[in-house]
Amino acid sequence: MTRIAILAALVPLALHAQPATTPLYWPDKNGPTMNGIVPAAEAARIPLDWDEAGGKNIVWKVDLPAGEEGHSTPIIGGDFIWFTSATPDGTKQYINCFDRHTGKQLHHKLVFENPTPEELGNPLNNYAAPSPVIDADGVYLHFGTYGTAKLNPLTAEVIWQRRDINVRHFRGPGSSPVLFENLLILTFDGINAQFTIALDKATGATVWKTPRSTDYHDLDKDGKPTRDGDMRKAYYTPSVFEIAGRPQLISVGSRAAFGYDPRTGKELWTVTHGGFNAAPRAMQMPGMIILNTGSERSHTLGVRTDDKMTGDITASHVVWDHDKRNASESCPILFDGRIYQTTRGGVLSCLDAKTGDQVWEDRLQGQHLPSPILAGDHLYFSNDRGEVNVIRAAAKFEILATNKFGGGADDKITASPAVADGAIFIRTKTHLFKIAKK
Repeated sequence: MTRIAILAALVPLALHAQPATTPLYWPDKNGPTMNGIVPAAEAARIPLDWDEAGGKNIVWKVDLPAGEEGHSTPIIGGDFIWFTSATPDGTKQYINCFDRHTGKQLHHKLVFENPTPEELGNPLNNYAAPSPVIDADGVYLHFGTYGTAKLNPLTAEVIWQRRDINVRHFRGPGSSPVLFENLLILTFDGINAQFTIALDKATGATVWKTPRSTDYHDLDKDGKPTRDGDMRKAYYTPSVFEIAGRPQLISVGSRAAFGYDPRTGKELWTVTHGGFNAAPRAMQMPGMIILNTGSERSHTLGVRTDDKMTGDITASHVVWDHDKRNASESCPILFDGRIYQTTRGGVLSCLDAKTGDQVWEDRLQGQHLPSPILAGDHLYFSNDRGEVNVIRAAAKFEILATNKFGGGADDKITASPAVADGAIFIRTKTHLFKIAKK
């Protein structure tokens, strides 16, 4: 073989050996469009069912680092899967990286140490609940008050970090970061301070900071918050929607929801509500956004969108209000004019998105903290029993498959699924699975 032929043969091998950080398959906790919907090109390739014991459609299963936990959803860019974890006492917080092809662990890096972390005060939460986000330039980690960092997406080297943006979470952190243009946008709804802040994603420098303008109606006769400020908390991850020809950052806090200019942080409008602990993300359809007000006193609201959204628009723009058995932690899915959602306790319902009227209601077993994903017309709901129920997204309730991992405490699922190149990646308490059609 000639020298040229040898070099030509080696070029594809070299290209294959070089790890890639793009495409951005699942760059956000709710996927590439921040709504849990798998891109159409991949949806048909996602398996309906699998069997861990028999090996059906199980590509690999790997152990996660012992003695750590986390709710954060895996994010996937190129050949890499990333997610955070922490020790149960919160003194150590990590980033984990796995090869999505082989399951090999590439990085397990200690990012932050906390000598005296605030007690969680919440049996559902942990110190690695916010999910990372990723773009071609970096992996962005957020642990609430404990720190935010940008890592090199190839080496996991820390590019910058911030530890000076602080609140008292009281029940632990939960809000995940969002990328928009050159900004990394963070949400802090603690008991002592509530604000949204945007950092320059290249340097970590503060670009803008906007406090909540909410009247919380929770002060006692001496002017102090009741329930130690519990009514001021939220775990919300915002989204950016195009509304009336401009981008708007939709952010739901305790007692009120807001639209902000994502470039400047200027408050554009507000909708008041009675809930707190808001977590499920907003959804958008033509002429309307749909908001969930929180895991306590939860309502789902249909809010009309137009160029007259300014100031308090509660009376003028709230079109409908569904006040029973709404999602608590799990983000709903909006598809084909219907909303599919589950309460923490597994009450699954379908609503007409235009009117808020209930189409059907049924029940799934187990506790549901993860958000579902939608592939085609298949909805994947995960629970703390190691089960993933596949439901048809339709006007009638129908279970298509129930996929079960071992079912013990080690197999509970609290992180949402992620999808890349026709495979589902599911993080249980102790393992990471790659599931794909063989």
